[in-house]
Amino acid sequence: MQPWIIYSLLSAIFAALVAILGKIGVQNIDSTLATTVRAFIMAGFLFLTVWFSGKLPLLGTIQSGPLLFIVLSGIAGAVSWLFYFLALKQGTATGVAALDRLSIVFVLIFSLLFLGQKLTWKAGIGAILMVFGAILMTLQ
Repeated sequence: MQPWIIYSLLSAIFAALVAILGKIGVQNIDSTLATTVRAFIMAGFLFLTVWFSGKLPLLGTIQSGPLLFIVLSGIAGAVSWLFYFLALKQGTATGVAALDRLSIVFVLIFSLLFLGQKLTWKAGIGAILMVFGAILMTLQ
């Protein structure tokens, strides 16, 4: 099995834990405050990871073009987290996670529009199935 598949599956497992632990944690506090606390924890954890791995000096090697897109990605991620925790506070963990995973469908659409990727019949059917699956998981 290729390493990226293992990393992707580990990412999915930890993303699932985000939904479960976040749902429990956000019950009695403001969702924006919860998101902010989570962001600080993540930033500290990631800083320590970069520091202990010896990659902190590489920070100065990032050029302005890639840095701009990393910054924009960070802003998009922060906005995503704000809405995710707000949704978790009000909805079910399974429903919120199912709709959040529709990001895959949006990635497909955006990659067609902005990255010049081609739509395959497999990807199209997969996207349709994901939309129907998300709808089914949100129905009570």
